[in-house]
Parts: sequence; structure tokens; C-alpha cells
Amino acid sequence: MNFAFDDDTEEMREAVERFARRELGGPPPAAGAPDPAEFRRRWQLAGKQGLVGSVVPERYGGSGLDAVAAAAVMEALGYGCPDTGFAFSVAAHLFAAVMPVVEFGTEEQKRALLPALCSGERIAAHGITEPEAGSDTLALRTRAVRDGDAYVLDGAKAFTTNAPVADVFVVQAATAPGGGYFGLTAFVVDADTPGLTVGPPYDKVGLRGSPTADVRLDGCVVPASAVLGAEGAGASVFAGSMKWERTCLFAAYLGAMRRVLESTVAYAGQREQFGIPIGGFQAVSHRVVDMTLAVESARLLLYKAAWGLARGSEDEVAPALAKLAVSEAAVRVGLDAVQLRGALGVLSGEAETLLRDALPSRIFSGTNEIQKNNIARALGLGGGRRAGTRRRAGTPRSGAPDPERRDPQAP
Repeated sequence: MNFAFDDDTEEMREAVERFARRELGGPPPAAGAPDPAEFRRRWQLAGKQGLVGSVVPERYGGSGLDAVAAAAVMEALGYGCPDTGFAFSVAAHLFAAVMPVVEFGTEEQKRALLPALCSGERIAAHGITEPEAGSDTLALRTRAVRDGDAYVLDGAKAFTTNAPVADVFVVQAATAPGGGYFGLTAFVVDADTPGLTVGPPYDKVGLRGSPTADVRLDGCVVPASAVLGAEGAGASVFAGSMKWERTCLFAAYLGAMRRVLESTVAYAGQREQFGIPIGGFQAVSHRVVDMTLAVESARLLLYKAAWGLARGSEDEVAPALAKLAVSEAAVRVGLDAVQLRGALGVLSGEAETLLRDALPSRIFSGTNEIQKNNIARALGLGGGRRAGTRRRAGTPRSGAPDPERRDPQAP
């Protein structure tokens, strides 16, 4: 086992940290959503740095990184950029929308879409969550009906990360309602397609630097060439994106936690009460040690999952454990950082920002409860199929697994 990055990855990680501190500094919006012009300016800078296409093969304009290097880059971005929402948007674009094109797109789709998505010229979003279909993905109501050489899409998506600024959407729709795992199909839809409209940005408790909104599809006509993968492959497209998302996206939280932990240690060494720095009190020092333990444990699980993903592992448990560990650690570290700062902790600052940004992490990419159900099933405790699902007509009893689940608040 080697717990150190290779020289190239370490150099790249340090470069991304410097870039993020220099070009992406500044806190997230105090309320509402980021200014679209400022968001796109930062996005284009991130594109020039190679961040928004890091895992895309070089022949399509990306950097060709594997999952371990991609996680290292996302950790560096989370560390250097105080706006975790922006890092989240980069990750959602890359892992939830761009990688499905890389892994399931035709050669024509890849050459048409990926260069602009890697350069920062265009932004992508993945629309799957609906008001009535969060964890129960198979219950989505958006329909796609074949009409000659085209499909007509009708429905609504909720909690769609990057929707207000997206130029292209990966949209999941039912082409065979009630068809179970093989009833869903993914489509690539341009944002300017007639019938596609985006609602106003949400005002969220956290991740405010990431614009999120509803998307409506009303008689939205797309050519058959817009199908990603094949008709009926939508659940596979989504499951593939989740492996990337649950591993590499959450590395941004590792960086944010490391940044807040370092500032908390510095604060505990400077803040004096009763004539000594508060770090000298056991109650404070032990809490800092517990924060360190949570961060380092989560980090090991995440990079183990990334190591497996980079080697083509089909293991679903490692990404689920990593997602659980990182999201729970982020909430805990945020709470502890606020507590150790006392009254200062409830003022606007990086401690309370981490806590607010961490709260959604236990919900998106599949709620932590769903992750535990899936892990239990993998251990033989889930009755033979993914916990939290119901079998539908046409769903195989064995063989292909049920698609991944996630609750509303998904990227």
C-alpha cells in the first residue's frame, strides 16, 4: 500500500490549491444564488485550469486523469476555494453529466459535446430527481415518446444542479413506463431546445454558490441521436455517474474540512481564556483530535474507493461507505468548529459555512439511509435486492441490479 500521491499528482494538487486561492477566493453568496455572470467568469477560469474536464480523455479536450488523481484535484479545489458550492457545481457537471457522455456516448456525441464542456465554454447538468421521485428513481414521471426519428419529452425535474446556467442537460425519462430497470432512457438535450424551461434559482441553506432550479419539459422534441447509450439504458447511465459522484465529488468536502480544521487548530492556539490558550483545555484538545480522526478516517475510505474505481472495480460498497463517512464527518466537523469558536462560531464565517454546506451532503447522491440499505443488501441483509426499492413489472428478479437511488437535493 502506498498512501502518498505520485509526484505528478502532488504537483497538480498544489497548483490547483494555489489557483483556487488566487482566482476563486471570496465567500459564497450570503443568500440566494450566485450572480450568473460572475459564476461563468469563474467557470471559464476553472476550464482553463483543466478542472471541468479533468477525467475526460485527452483526445476530447480533457486531462485524462484517473479517479485517484481526480479526487486529489477536487480535494485541492475544496481546500483552496472557500465557496464549496462552486466546487460542488464543478463536480456535478463533471461526474454526473460529462462522464455519462464519456462512458455511454457515441463517438459523434463525444466529439460534438466534450471539447466545449471541458474548456469551460459550456456547462452541463443532469436532470433526474422529480417532485415525486427522489430515492424511488423508477417512479419518475417524465415521459419520452418515440415519434418517427425523434422523441417527445414531457415532465418536470427538481433540484437540478447547474440548471440556471446550464447549456446542455442529461435528462432521464421513462420510455417504457413500468418497465423497471430497462424502462428509463437518458437523453442529451440542449438548453435552448423549444419546450425546455428553467425555473428561478433556489434559495438554499447551504451550497449557495451552486445554482439550482427546477426544469420543465413541455413537448420538448429531440432527435433519436440525442439518446445516450441506448433506449432503456438510462438506469445504467445514472448508476455509472453515481460511482464517480459518490467518490470524487465528495473529495471537495475533504478539502473544505481540512481548511476549517487547520483554522480551528490555529484559533485554539491563539484564543486565551483564564490566562491560557483554550487548546490547553482537555475538552477543547480532545474535540480537535476527534475532528482530525473523522477527517482522516473519511479520507482513507474515499481514496480507497477512488483506487478501486481507477482500476475498474464494480464494488458498490466502497463508494457508499466513502459517501457516508465524508458526509457525516463534514457535518460533525462543522458543528465542532462552530462550538469551539463559541459566540464567534454563529457569526458568518468558514465554520458555519462548512456546516451549512455539509447538511445537503447527507441527502444528495443517495441519502445516507439509502446508502446503509444498499450496503446491508451487499452484506446479504437486504432480501436479495436493493433496499428501499419495489419490484415492478418487467424488472428482472436477478441479474441486472436495480438502479441507484437518491432523494431530492441531488446534483
